[in-house]
Amino acid sequence: MAKILIVDDSLIVRMNLRKILTESGHEVVAEASNGEEACQKYAETKPELVTLDITMPKMDGIEALSTICQEDKKANVIMISALGQEAKILEALDKGAKQYIIKPFKNHEVLEKIDTVLKDIV
Repeated sequence: MAKILIVDDSLIVRMNLRKILTESGHEVVAEASNGEEACQKYAETKPELVTLDITMPKMDGIEALSTICQEDKKANVIMISALGQEAKILEALDKGAKQYIIKPFKNHEVLEKIDTVLKDIV
């Protein structure tokens, strides 16, 4: 199972993701509530996968994705976005994100996307 960094400005979303991930055997190595924290926690914990919200304060998910991918070309990032942000999702995929999840999400959708990304790195 993977070591995962959860990044979202919503505490409720982070708690939901942590529950989904830990119940399926993954280890949540850190959480962050904005893009700046995400970059710092990524450097500290070197997770195998990141769930990264697009819309956040201080530094948005697109900027954080760019920074993380510059530091680690093999970074595995799944973007999380609200409905109606298709242009941002396409930009994120273009900048290195491996997958995306639309809020509100279902548990099985999160796990399927994570399994898809992890399968590609094995």
